[in-house]
This record gives sequence, structure tokens and C-alpha cells, in this order.
Amino acid sequence: MAIARSNRRVSATRIVALARDLLEASTLCAIATVASGDRAHVNTAYFAWSADFQLVWLSEPRARHSRNLDVNGSAAIVVHDSHQTWGYADRGIQLFGRARRVEAAAEEAAAALYAERFAAFDTAGPSAYAFYVFRPSRLRLFDERALGSGTFVTARVDRVGTTSWEQTEIYKSTL
Repeated sequence: MAIARSNRRVSATRIVALARDLLEASTLCAIATVASGDRAHVNTAYFAWSADFQLVWLSEPRARHSRNLDVNGSAAIVVHDSHQTWGYADRGIQLFGRARRVEAAAEEAAAALYAERFAAFDTAGPSAYAFYVFRPSRLRLFDERALGSGTFVTARVDRVGTTSWEQTEIYKSTL
């Protein structure tokens, strides 16, 4: 497998449209956190997302991934439609950044965002779960229908969700 850098830039408008489409493709995400001893840990959660690409989810604060975030906020998240078939046009999004437990002052906004995506979520009921928020600094798009076979586009994301193209890589089989 050869990886070639391409000079083909992708506009911020297109990056945003593709990222939003990919985030909407699934309600589940995989969240990677850093455990003690610099070991990787992954957890799956239902998530909601905002226009500035912040992701929120509910989690038990004593769960391993939640405790990991208390110590080290570094996280990566992947979202993809799990109904894809190998050998056909695939798609997904990877996000890299920082996550933390939502502060009390922001809980209502997180709950509203979550309830907007999950109508059955009860915003009034007490819960042992807490909201967590992830803010990406970088995202990586993979959408073979829109970008071409084996093409990955990486973009920076600033504090207000503005994206800017960083690089395009094309994976080519050497077989």
C-alpha cells in the first residue's frame, strides 16, 4: 500500500458539508481515551453534535473512559455507518481533540442538544450519568463517493468550529 500526498485542496464549505453528513450517518460513535500507563481504551456511546462540531454523550462518571478523561482529556472519536459492505464505496469521519465532563452551567445546553437528536431522552429525570463534551482540533474525512477511492482529507478545526484544509492523502494498492 502506497500513500501519496495530493496537492488537491478541498474547500472549507465542502469539508463542513461532508463532515455534517458523516456525523449524521450514525448515532453511535467509538471514543478512544488514554488510560493509565499510556494504554488505549475505547468505548461506544450514542452522541449528538452541534454546528461547531462539538460532540456530547452521556456516561457514568465511574466508567473507565470517564475516569481516563478526568486525568487526560486527549481523545479521538470515529463515526461510521456500520451497515457498509467491504469492497464498496466506504465512508467515515475521525475526530481528534479533547473531551471533558460538562460543567454544571452547560448541562442544560448539552441536554437540549442530546434531546434534539434522541426524542426519547428525558431531560427532566435524574440520572447517574453525566454529559461529556468533545471539542475537535482536527478531523479526517473518508468518503469514497464524494472524494474518490482511498482518499482521506484532513482539516483543522478552530475553537468556533471553522475548518481549514490541511492535507489530502490517497491510499493506493501496490498489488
